[in-house]
Amino acid sequence: MNDAVQTFGVQTTGAQDYVAQNDATMTGWLRADGRKGIRDAIVVVYLVECAHHVARRIVDKIDDPRVQLIGFPGCYPNDYALAMMKALTTHPNVGGVVLLSLGCESFNRELLGANAREQGRPVETVVIQQVGGTGPAIAAGMAAVERVRAEADARARRVPMAMSELVIGTICGGSDGTSGITGNPAVGRAFDTLIDAGAACIFEETGEMIGCEGHMASRAATPEVADALLASVHKAEIYYRAMGYGSFAPGNAEGGLSSQEEKSAGAYAKSGSRAIDGVIDPAELVPGPGLYLLDVVPPGDPKFGFPNIVDNAEIGELMASGAHINLFVTGRGSVVGSAISPVVKICANPDTYRRMADDMDVDAGRILEGRGTLDEVGAEIVDLIIGIANGAQTKSEELGHSEFILTYKASGPARPAVCH
Repeated sequence: MNDAVQTFGVQTTGAQDYVAQNDATMTGWLRADGRKGIRDAIVVVYLVECAHHVARRIVDKIDDPRVQLIGFPGCYPNDYALAMMKALTTHPNVGGVVLLSLGCESFNRELLGANAREQGRPVETVVIQQVGGTGPAIAAGMAAVERVRAEADARARRVPMAMSELVIGTICGGSDGTSGITGNPAVGRAFDTLIDAGAACIFEETGEMIGCEGHMASRAATPEVADALLASVHKAEIYYRAMGYGSFAPGNAEGGLSSQEEKSAGAYAKSGSRAIDGVIDPAELVPGPGLYLLDVVPPGDPKFGFPNIVDNAEIGELMASGAHINLFVTGRGSVVGSAISPVVKICANPDTYRRMADDMDVDAGRILEGRGTLDEVGAEIVDLIIGIANGAQTKSEELGHSEFILTYKASGPARPAVCH
C-alpha cells in the first residue's frame, strides 16, 4: 500500500537506534513524586469566574511566559473540576501555584492548596474579599507570584530524563479529508516509536472512535481492556444520540469528510499500531508505559451541556492525565496552544500549511505531494518532541498562545477502571 494512503503503519525504520542516540540528551525538572517536567511553569489559578479578571491582570502585569493562567469559572462545586485542578496544579510541568479566590465560592481552595503543597509545590492563596478588592488583590497576587517563583527556583533541580519518562498526548481538530491520510497516521508512526522506547502515549476523542471499536478491541492487551474499549465507545454513541449531535462539524464536511465514521477512522489513526494497554478517565494518571485511550465522555445521562467540543478542553484533560506535550493534528488549520504543556501543530493539508506556516510545527501535507513519507514525518515528530523536552519552543509558544478552558462536567467511570 502506498505510504500516502496507509493509515495503520508499522515501526519507523531504525526508531530504537534513533531514540537511543537522542535519549541521553534530555533533561527535566525533578518533582517530589519522582516525575520529571519539561517546563517549570508558575500557574495563577482562578477558582471562580469572579476572580478571573484579577488573575488575568496579575499574569498580564507579570508578563513572563513562564507565569500562566488557568482556572475554573463555576461557583457550584464539581468533583470533575476539583480532580482536574488537583492534577493540573501538580503536573510535572508545574513548579509553583498561586490560587485566586473571591472568597465565597464553593471551590475547596484549602484542599487544592494542601494537595499541591503535599506534592512539593510552593503555594500561596489570595482571597479577594479578604485583601480589599481588585487593586489590593492584584498587588498581593503579583507579590505572591514573585515569592512562589523564587521558591520554585530555589527548589528546582534539572536532571537527566529518559524517553521512557515522557507522557505524550494527541488530539486532532479542524479535520479535513487530508487528516486521516497524512497527519494522523504520521502521529501513529511517532507513537509506535515512543511506545517502543518505553514512553506512555494517550489518544482520546472517544466520540470520534465510533465505527473503530472492533478494531480497537482487537488491539487490546487483555480481554478486560477489550471490554472497556467497546464499552467506552458504546457509551459515547448513546450519549451523542441523546444530545442530538456529536463531533462531526460542518467544517469537517466542507473539508472533504463524508461522515462521522470516516472522521473516526482518521482520528483513530493517531493511535498507531501497538497494543492498547488501558482505558483511563480525565485526571487519571497513566499507570505506566504503553498506549491508553482517554475516555472523555462522562457517565450517565447528558448534563452540564457536554459534549463541549472544544479542543482546548480536551487538551486540558490530556494534561491532567500527565501529558508533557500534546500533538495536535489539523487539516483546516488551528492557531491554539495551551498553558502548562506545549502543543505541537501537525498540519495535514499542504495548502493550509502554506497559508498558516507561522502557526504550524510540522508539514505532514508534504506526503500528499511526494515530498516525504509517513516514516519521515513520524521521525520528525519524535525529533521535535526531544527538542521541545529540552526547551525548544513550539510555534504556539513562540506566538504566546496559552489557552485554557475548564467547565462543569460529570465525573466517574460508567465501567470498571481497566489498565493493563
